[in-house]
Amino acid sequence: MSLSSILSAEAIENAVKDCQAPDSFCYKKFFRLCGLTSKTPQEVKDVFRLLDEDNSGYIEEAELKFFLQRFVPGARTLTEAETKSIVSAADYDSDGRIGAEEFQTMVLSCS
Repeated sequence: MSLSSILSAEAIENAVKDCQAPDSFCYKKFFRLCGLTSKTPQEVKDVFRLLDEDNSGYIEEAELKFFLQRFVPGARTLTEAETKSIVSAADYDSDGRIGAEEFQTMVLSCS
């Protein structure tokens, strides 16, 4: 499974282009532009599994740095401020990482 099997390649490209400049990434806008907010809870969890590069069941800050590259190879890395903003928005249990349920709640609250 790949991200483009869940999301439109065109929508992914548009979402990544929208945040090319450092510190321009807004997770709410990104999730809407790439179409993730209109997906089913199961599809959102499928995307989470693709983003969880080390298959730990969590997305940690180190993985978030390369978040855009998981959507489009060669995309820029996220800044430290951008990664921290995603973690603070989604990390409901304050363990410093994002679990599948937390990711799903964050994404679906952006619609």
